Amino acid sequence: MKNKYKLSAVVFDWAGTTIDFGSCAPMGAFVKLFDKFDIQLTIEQARTPMGMAKLDHIKALLALPAINQQWQQRYGHPPTDDDATHLYDVFTPMNMAIIGDFAQLVPGTLELIGELRKRNIKIGSTTGYNRPIMEKLLPLAANAGYMPDNLVCAGDLSQGRPSPLMMYRTFADLGICYPYTAVKVDDTGVGIKEGLNAGTWTVGVTISGNEVGLSLDEWQALSPEQQKKRRHEAAKKMKAAGAHYVIDTIADLPPVLDEIEKRILEGERP
Repeated sequence: MKNKYKLSAVVFDWAGTTIDFGSCAPMGAFVKLFDKFDIQLTIEQARTPMGMAKLDHIKALLALPAINQQWQQRYGHPPTDDDATHLYDVFTPMNMAIIGDFAQLVPGTLELIGELRKRNIKIGSTTGYNRPIMEKLLPLAANAGYMPDNLVCAGDLSQGRPSPLMMYRTFADLGICYPYTAVKVDDTGVGIKEGLNAGTWTVGVTISGNEVGLSLDEWQALSPEQQKKRRHEAAKKMKAAGAHYVIDTIADLPPVLDEIEKRILEGERP
């Protein structure tokens, strides 16, 4: 059995956490998708369900009153599950077409991964992207030097986030016996809940993630006062979702892991 008093694994989300600063790739695809069906969707609306499996995300968007009303006016009936599935089938190739434009690693990712390897900590990953999208993204990440020990995609199992099933698969893949020795790192509320429901420690990411929703250049163009405000608002949402810790980006993770490991050794549980 693995040591029950040492940190065993860190499980990362993808877009907005380890790759694609600002989680920008899905947003343009969602807006273009709905525009293709004569429905006006804003970036802010598109970000609301971020972290869910993309089919669930589309269903959540169709349930928004403003979107639901537009659909009924355009098509004469409320959106159905079949409508959502059709949108999803159109969305996947659209997202795949642009994924390479947003495949840059979040600064500090490679240094963090190197640190985890030195500490013999496993590196897991779960994502709201489906398997076809990740099959295009994986080699791009690998070419940049990021290769986690496993990958569980939305659609691989009967339920996605916020259920713990993708985390359970990750535990099995990595040989994790004690969930409290693992840490889930994510930039969305449903991703934090995924970790909580699986019994892990959780760390919410703010400035590189969905809640701030800006590219690195856009973030750096903000004034210090604007950055402070956006950081505070994102951190508030991460804490409301239940995150045990909140950081700017995963470059800030090492001291948090040290504190978590100390708490585990002292008998604390998430």
